[in-house]
Amino acid sequence: MRVRRPHEHSRVTYVELFFDLVFVFAVTQVSHFLLGHFTPVGALQALILMSAIWWVWVYTSWITNWLDPELTRVRLMLFALMSAGLLLSTSIPRAFESRGLAFALAFVAMQVGRTAFATFTTPRCEPLRPSFVRILSWLCVSGVFWIAGGLLDGPARIALWLIALAIEYTGPVAGFYVPRLGASTTRDWSVEGGHMAERCALFIIIALGESIVVTGATFAGLEWTATAFAAFASALIGAIAMWWIYFHIGVHLGADRISHANDPGRLARLAYTYIHLPIVAGIVVTAVSDELVLAHPSGHADTKVILATIGGPLLFLIGVLLFKRAVRGHLQPSHMFGIAALLALIPVAPLIPPLVLSMATTSALLAVGYWEAVSLGAAARSPVE
Repeated sequence: MRVRRPHEHSRVTYVELFFDLVFVFAVTQVSHFLLGHFTPVGALQALILMSAIWWVWVYTSWITNWLDPELTRVRLMLFALMSAGLLLSTSIPRAFESRGLAFALAFVAMQVGRTAFATFTTPRCEPLRPSFVRILSWLCVSGVFWIAGGLLDGPARIALWLIALAIEYTGPVAGFYVPRLGASTTRDWSVEGGHMAERCALFIIIALGESIVVTGATFAGLEWTATAFAAFASALIGAIAMWWIYFHIGVHLGADRISHANDPGRLARLAYTYIHLPIVAGIVVTAVSDELVLAHPSGHADTKVILATIGGPLLFLIGVLLFKRAVRGHLQPSHMFGIAALLALIPVAPLIPPLVLSMATTSALLAVGYWEAVSLGAAARSPVE
């Protein structure tokens, strides 16, 4: 287990950063999947894939919050997870076609294997061991549905994988209740708050980095006209605005609050395990929008462009609003203004070119970041008492 020192948070280790590289590829794969399957069914499939990717990553972050990644056996466990994660990522483009079973087996191997490792390598006297047993039980049950879905096709696969996700996402809220063992409480989940906050912030960097990679790769293949440069600038500035909204104040508030919380497990479950998913999803959808706008900046925006260009920043702002509500205790007016501004664009979006719509959503994000920075200032970055 990690050695916890008072008033000092555990740093993110290099092996954890190395592990994250697999998820740079995974997020890129989800983004490309959504771009190629931008239909109601395709969006649902992309949501299933993104939810699975986030869940396997955040569960691993909980484990490395508890176990010491500097130990050789823990490092080897992470390397094994990386191998399965690469298989998981390469299965994403055909996860609802010929590679569904490969995706399911890789996912279950990561979820069950990692938790079994934690369960059977910790001493019986370790307070967290009963929680590991409970979590392992839930993941074994959900694993049955993942594998069954991988064996079937079409709507049956979607239905079974939605059931599997429902089981996995319900687990923390239910305290991973198991007959005879009962349920655990969030106070049982000793969390090093600074480490958890830093880990999740790094995943936001992964998602933003994927967005920039997609933008750069698409722009490199275009003829460099004034319109193309404007679309490129709008995409890049939008990514910078997202970074500013999350990192300028929010990440400091989250790290300070969870480090000083009376029940850090409860805050980590809400703010970092659940609420960060729409933030990441918003960045991924925005990356899809950037690619669409770069490819076709002129003419009228179609439904696909409108949904991606408005929906991405909207998801992101809703997620960040809820995150800051969890750590500050109230809703940020600047973020509510940004959400209202994005919603106000919906009626006029079909009448304007995709580039203009992209610039409008980027302007809304910039306005949110500027408003928050001016209204809260440096005082909001001070440690929470």
